[in-house]
Amino acid sequence: MAIVITGAANGIGEAVALRLALSGEPLVLVDIDEVALSRLAKNLSRQTVSIAGSVADEETAERAAAAAKDLGGAIGLSHNAGIQRYGSALETSPALWDEVMGVNLRGAYLMARALLPQLVERRGACVFMASVQGLATQQNVAAYTASKHGLIGLAKSIAVDFATKGVRSNAVAPGSVKTPMLDGAVGLADDPAAVWREIDAMHPLGRPAEAREVADLVAFLLSDEASFITGETIRIDGGLMARLGGSPK
Repeated sequence: MAIVITGAANGIGEAVALRLALSGEPLVLVDIDEVALSRLAKNLSRQTVSIAGSVADEETAERAAAAAKDLGGAIGLSHNAGIQRYGSALETSPALWDEVMGVNLRGAYLMARALLPQLVERRGACVFMASVQGLATQQNVAAYTASKHGLIGLAKSIAVDFATKGVRSNAVAPGSVKTPMLDGAVGLADDPAAVWREIDAMHPLGRPAEAREVADLVAFLLSDEASFITGETIRIDGGLMARLGGSPK
């Protein structure tokens, strides 16, 4: 039986792949970056199948589902593929909106839709990588935060619709995580060092998460140890959302 991991070539998805390689299950790795995907597959000791393509494309989901079936059927889905774009609702063009929704939300729906028959058969689990911006928002990320709010709704809907069939579905909402996506975003600033200091200060624990820490949570939620957890959005944010904004130290 196989676990399907999207966004597997970089960042949190790569960390999830490395962590789930310890589970003993074959992995189906999905990412648009074919070169990085191939490099990751060579570094993993577990049996893997690589699917290069965009999760916004229905064919990619169908290929991933077929690969999982060939490996005995999907027992888990870890959806991590995501992109970050900037702009208010006024500044975000329809094309940009569609791009973000295509990867972040449509991609999750397509993967779930393709894999749910196998997950039902094996009483499997889904974990969707949301964000604290699926619960609140920063400025000028209208498409991104809307997509992450929608992703949490999708996770809950699947949890309710398929609970009687033994399928669990949860979302994970990280705060800042040290990934290439975050590095790229910070690099756009005039003073990246100052932004890193702000990121540290945002989190009561004084730092962003490591991708492996998020991967450990995903592995737990996919495991039988989380057998009574479904329909949840679990924050892993270093206390970011626990503190009142603007409160004195």
